[in-house]
Amino acid sequence: MKVYQAQFGEHRRWYRERVSTYWWLFRWYYLKFVLRELSSVFVAWFVVLTLLQVRAIAAGPEAYGRFAEWLKSPLLAAVNAVSLGFIVFHAITWFNLAPTALVVRLRGKRVPGILIAGSNYAAWVVASGVLAWLILRG
Repeated sequence: MKVYQAQFGEHRRWYRERVSTYWWLFRWYYLKFVLRELSSVFVAWFVVLTLLQVRAIAAGPEAYGRFAEWLKSPLLAAVNAVSLGFIVFHAITWFNLAPTALVVRLRGKRVPGILIAGSNYAAWVVASGVLAWLILRG
């Protein structure tokens, strides 16, 4: 007992301020982190939805017709709209993190982060434009 008191003083239990379970909701940095992690669930949902669509296409026109009717459900439309928002959030936060994760050197100097993030955004806009053109041309 004397050793404990000599090392840690007279206090057997230190005072710890109570912290709410939802402390991260009030700090944007942590909230953004949690939302980005949560967005992975919606990315997985879109992967599953795409695989179901491929399966319906492979099964023939009748199966794809049933799949298309299923997609028209208001609940599914709402889930897909929320998923799209989370996926856009996921992409934006990833593109903003890219300069930290990817160090590019040109002639011995580090390329500024704005150029790395900007090139990601530019590629995103070009890819979205090409897909929109392919889908809407007919």
